[in-house]
Amino acid sequence: MKVVVAEHAGVCYGVERALKLAHEAARCGGEVHTLGPLIHNPQAVAALERSGVSVAESVDDVSTGTLVIRTHGVDPSAIEHAEERGLEVVDATCPFVSTAQRHAARLSREGYTVVIVGEADHPEVEGIVAHAGGHAVIVESAQDLPGTLPSRRVGVVVQTTQSPSRLQEVTAALLPRVNELRVFNTICSATAQRQRAADELARRVDVMVVVGGHNSGNTTRLAEICRAANEHVYHVETAQEVRPEWFRGVEIVGVTAGASTPDAQIAGVISAIEAMGADE
Repeated sequence: MKVVVAEHAGVCYGVERALKLAHEAARCGGEVHTLGPLIHNPQAVAALERSGVSVAESVDDVSTGTLVIRTHGVDPSAIEHAEERGLEVVDATCPFVSTAQRHAARLSREGYTVVIVGEADHPEVEGIVAHAGGHAVIVESAQDLPGTLPSRRVGVVVQTTQSPSRLQEVTAALLPRVNELRVFNTICSATAQRQRAADELARRVDVMVVVGGHNSGNTTRLAEICRAANEHVYHVETAQEVRPEWFRGVEIVGVTAGASTPDAQIAGVISAIEAMGADE
């Protein structure tokens, strides 16, 4: 059995940057907390805990030390509150997320109805909404658009881990309904690369395994894309979840991983798959 890894898979620049900032803060000493999980990868978050970086659910839970802002970004008022409490703030917001936040803020200031293509309950989207002044229309697909828009001047931004097809679908549905439409494609380049590579690989293998947090939006999206191309797709976080029955009679297994999945986690899953192939 052969295992093929997607050309683009695993940790992206924004996640690497955030992990580096958190570990640097820990090495400086004192209490270090992240505001919510730094990234959507439980194993990486647990590793940070072991190095002295714990998770705080709110600014009020931290009384001293350093507060690291998660890659998904936050409401700007949370940063202001942390600084007012005398905390040292390290902003690990992904640069692509920061771009989406800036565009949303500018569109709101200029009087556009802000439409965000993304998941309403995702922390990244919640942060973008806050930067838009707390008012935005959030949709995951064209079907979610309201029957009546607040205005006929609309600006669109997109959650960085969404797929281009979803953005295209929503903008195509908006175009005949507005007088002015501004669209900012804020999907990050790493996400787009991983999605294309995963789709291409899924089409030429027997089984596809997607590695990453079950709570990770970008990893879940990779699994969705792979399932559209291959009916045998499995989303796992760790090697312990891999099952031998998935690979019986299989010749080629494809592996991809979300942008928040460390290399060691991917390697562990690949080793487990290869061991099962050797046992046949």
